[in-house]
Amino acid sequence: MDMMLKAIVEDIASAIGQEQDRGAVATYIPGLASVDPMQFGMAVVTADGEMVTGGDAAIPFSIQSISKVFALTLALGKVGDQLWERVGREPSGNAFNSIVQLEAEQGVPRNPFINAGAIVVADVNLGGHQPREAIGEMLRFVRYLADDESIAIDEAIARGEEETGFRNIALANYMRAFGNIKHPVELVLGCYFHQCAIAMSCIQLARAGRYLMHDGTHPEHGRVVSPARARRINALMLTCGHYDASGDFAFQVGIPGKSGVGGGILAVVPGRASIAVWSPGLNASGNSKLGTQALQMLAEATGWSVFRANS
Repeated sequence: MDMMLKAIVEDIASAIGQEQDRGAVATYIPGLASVDPMQFGMAVVTADGEMVTGGDAAIPFSIQSISKVFALTLALGKVGDQLWERVGREPSGNAFNSIVQLEAEQGVPRNPFINAGAIVVADVNLGGHQPREAIGEMLRFVRYLADDESIAIDEAIARGEEETGFRNIALANYMRAFGNIKHPVELVLGCYFHQCAIAMSCIQLARAGRYLMHDGTHPEHGRVVSPARARRINALMLTCGHYDASGDFAFQVGIPGKSGVGGGILAVVPGRASIAVWSPGLNASGNSKLGTQALQMLAEATGWSVFRANS
């Protein structure tokens, strides 16, 4: 299968390289607007530890909302199921930065993967610490998962988000008014913006997702979360990981995945593979246009779908 998988990934990278319609890079975050949309990377780590790559798999990019998976894992480790008293587990059906539902739902975000929900998670992870300590904990956790101490935060991206993140500031203040943000808004957002500005390559990101492939266990370091919690995180990735396009992603790809507006997607096939793709151009829903296409091609070629028996 390894040689077959290598050929599949190489074919996907070649096909994606020839695509003309590559989507549009995010322009509302300074630093992302200048990223070359012609870049494409893909990395697949299989359950037996084999790494298969294609394209620009070693080039770091801003993981943005993919960081919400790791932040959620940390928060659940801190407060457990009490988290679900402050954030829901349902698809939102709205854009990732929408404020519409918060009023009707008393400041409780629909799920931890939309921006409002991730800001609540950041509030939990701040947990009475100084922002620098919480940011450092997050970075150490991602390095631990990926077994790579070189992973860093892109400070220019973080500053750009702080200077232009008016919608997120509004979301945080709105939830603060309902009592669902406990710490000062500027401190919570500092943590949130910095976690989104973590830069990783497809290789590093695929390695970081291995614990979700292995039922909550890191292949070198042991238990990260319980098997039940790993399954629930994967379930949220499938149902909520692509915002208002999550249903379409489940329909087309059938693999739990979390996207980011930097053009990356982390996808997990439980028991089989951890996958990262990156193509900076986004579709209308704010998800990587060609990254989604690449994952659909991979799922079709390998039969990797959570809806297929013996996948």
